[in-house]
Amino acid sequence: MAYIVDRRLNSKNKSLVNRERFLKRYQKQIRRAVSDAVSRRNITDMEQGESITIPKRDISEPVFRHGQGGKRSIVHTGNKEFVEGDRIQRPPGGAGGGSGSGQASADGEGMEDFVFQISQEEFLEYLFEDLALPNMVKRQLLSSDSFDYHRAGVSEVGNPAQINVVRSMRSAHARRIALRGKERRRRREILAELALLEQANVTAETAAQQALLQAELARLNVKIHAIPWLDDFDLKYNLRVKIPRPSPKAVMFCVMDVSGSMTQDIKDTAKRFFFLLYLFLKKNYEKIEVVFIRHHTQAQEVDENTFFYARETGGTVVSSALNMMGEIIEERYAPNQWNIYVAQASDGDNWHEDNQRCHDALIKDILPFVQYYTYIEIGDRDPQGLWYLYEHLQRDFLDRFAIQRVRNNAEIYPVFRELFRKHAGEEVD
Repeated sequence: MAYIVDRRLNSKNKSLVNRERFLKRYQKQIRRAVSDAVSRRNITDMEQGESITIPKRDISEPVFRHGQGGKRSIVHTGNKEFVEGDRIQRPPGGAGGGSGSGQASADGEGMEDFVFQISQEEFLEYLFEDLALPNMVKRQLLSSDSFDYHRAGVSEVGNPAQINVVRSMRSAHARRIALRGKERRRRREILAELALLEQANVTAETAAQQALLQAELARLNVKIHAIPWLDDFDLKYNLRVKIPRPSPKAVMFCVMDVSGSMTQDIKDTAKRFFFLLYLFLKKNYEKIEVVFIRHHTQAQEVDENTFFYARETGGTVVSSALNMMGEIIEERYAPNQWNIYVAQASDGDNWHEDNQRCHDALIKDILPFVQYYTYIEIGDRDPQGLWYLYEHLQRDFLDRFAIQRVRNNAEIYPVFRELFRKHAGEEVD
C-alpha cells in the first residue's frame, strides 16, 4: 500500500492540507466571524480578508497521560504566612478578581484566544456559501480577452509541436511517386532488355549493348535514390484558430431614492447591500457592468460617488427611475445577451399618484427581461406605499422578484442571504 503525503507549503510556510482541515473543523466560528465582519466593516474593506478569533476552549483537545498511580509520600516546601485552616483574603479590585489593564470577555473567557487570518478568497467563499443566483442562464461571446483554440484543417506552416505526421508522410510519398515515375519506368524497361540479352548468344555487339544498359541503369538508380525521403514541402501542420469563448456577463442596476427623507445612515445601509450584491455577481460572472440611477422627482444616471454622497431635497417619483432603467436596457443591454440584475433601495416613500406608473413600467419594460429584481425598504417605520405595490408584484413574479425590510446595518447580511438563499433542488452557480 502506497501513501502520498502532500507537503506543499503556502507563502506562510504552513501546510495547505492542514490549513484546509483546520478551516473545515472550525466552520461554525468562521461563519460567525464573517457575518459579524459584514456588519461592522467599511465598504472599502469588504474585499479584504478577516482575522478569526477562536476561544481557547474551542481548540482544546483531549489527551492521554500516564497517571502517577500507587501510593506516594510527598513533602512540600512550607511557608511562613499560611498554615492549615487559614482563610485567604480576597485580593483588592472588586469581583473581577484583579486590577490588571486587560479586558475580560462577557462569558468569563480570557482574551488570550487563538487568532488566525483568512484570505480574501476564503472570506468571500464563506460569505456567499450556500447562496445561488436565480436564472443564471444567458451567455454572450466576449470580444477579445477570452478564447478557445479549435482545429481548422491543416496548414503549410506551423511549429513542430503541431505537425501532422500522417498528412506529412502521405505528401512525401506522393511527391516521390511523382518525381521518380519516369525513371522507374525506364529502369523497368532496361531490366527487361538486360534479361533478353542474357538469354541471347554472347557477341561483341550484345556485350557492348549490355555495358551501355548497365551504365544507364546505374545513373537511374543514383537519380532515384537522390530524391529525399522527406522534404520541407511535405510537412503539414494542424491549423488551430482562436474562437471567442462563451462567457457569462451581467449588468447590475443600482437604484436609490435620494429625496430629503433619505438620510446618510439610510444611504450607508443601502450601499452595504449594493456592495454585497456586486461581490456576489463578481463571484459568478466574469464581466460585470454597474449602472447607478438616483432619483427624487427626476432620475439621473450618475457615477458611484455622486450616487452615494450627493445631497438632494424634494419629493419622490420612483417611476422616473424605472422609466430610465427601461430605456437603458433597450439601448445598451439587450436582454437576450445580458444577465440583468436590479437592486433598489428606498425608505418606501412615493407619491400615491405615481404607484400606478411604477406598476406599468415594471410589468411592461423591466420584470419580463431581468434575471432577478431585489428591493429593500430601509427604516423602522411601518411599511409604506411602495412596499404594498411591490408585495403585489412579488406574487406575480415570484421567481425573479424579491422584497425585504431592513432596519439597520446589522440586518443587511441576513437579509441578503434570505434574498439569495439556495432553494431545494437548485444548484449553486
